Amino acid sequence: MSKKKINVIVAGATGAVGKTMVRVLEERKFPVGELKCLCSSRSAGQKIPFRGGEVVAEEITEQSFKGFQVALFSMPKGASRRFAPIAAKDGCVVVDNSNDWRMDADVPLVVPEVNAHDLKWHKGIIANPNCSTIQMVVALKPLADAAGLKRVIVATYQATSGVSRDAMVELRKESAEVLAGRKPTVEIFPVQIAFNCIPQIPQSNAFGDNGYTSEEMKMVNETRKIMGLPNLPVSPTTVRVPVVNCHSEVVNAEFHRKITADEARELLRKAPGVIVMDDPKTQLWPTALTADGRDEVFVGRIRQDLTTDCGLNLWVVSDNLRKGAATNAVQIAELLF
Repeated sequence: MSKKKINVIVAGATGAVGKTMVRVLEERKFPVGELKCLCSSRSAGQKIPFRGGEVVAEEITEQSFKGFQVALFSMPKGASRRFAPIAAKDGCVVVDNSNDWRMDADVPLVVPEVNAHDLKWHKGIIANPNCSTIQMVVALKPLADAAGLKRVIVATYQATSGVSRDAMVELRKESAEVLAGRKPTVEIFPVQIAFNCIPQIPQSNAFGDNGYTSEEMKMVNETRKIMGLPNLPVSPTTVRVPVVNCHSEVVNAEFHRKITADEARELLRKAPGVIVMDDPKTQLWPTALTADGRDEVFVGRIRQDLTTDCGLNLWVVSDNLRKGAATNAVQIAELLF
């Protein structure tokens, strides 16, 4: 990475992902010259820790971007659609974590370990994929390169941090209420999340005419775009589980040729951004606690599919706030500059 100082904006800096973006910029020693933290009018004035000091969050306006080279966006749906073109026009490259631009044909959707080459054709806006998609494609990429990807079936076990800080608080609050013998207060989720699993993400207005949720269709469409396989069959089921942070996934992948579990382990051990933890005899496999606070994608339970010679089952775990959002965005900025 260049040592030239880069003026950086984090938009949505008061949210869970935005704060993590600021922390990751510092941890990875991104060459930040000036850091500007932007937010809604409601959150303006909050202080964001950075490099031993604090940056006061400012309300985002159309004049916020002049003099800055890159902006990491983590704002509600629609806000990026409004502000990203303004930032790009002012010469500030936007890496956007919302769903506003992901399927735009003129906007690259990038996971650096998978399709960094797509950055070459950006026009000022780059989309950061959905957290569940990111960890899956990082694990699939080396296997797909070796054997050709034919089909994917995935079930996710997604943490409450994927919703908001308030959702994490609700999980802890509900858990305490249940353990105390009280009926929990449900506010954010459609039903109790403590000691429960909810097969619906997002928590409201989720289902399309085909019976799949918008989160599930994100995994279908984003995987096809990132992997460059527009007709790839992907069948997802996304589930919210009573975990504070880090998403886990069961991935069943079928390839065009047979790939053994041992071959898959070797390929994944050599893959960038992947850590293999796979020794069932010693109960070695990753969990959400393993990945918490880490930037790698952890893979275990690698085994042959019993229904097809060309299939594998994988258990894939990653920190959705970091690699699933903030770290992936910062990695893109590193490649740009």
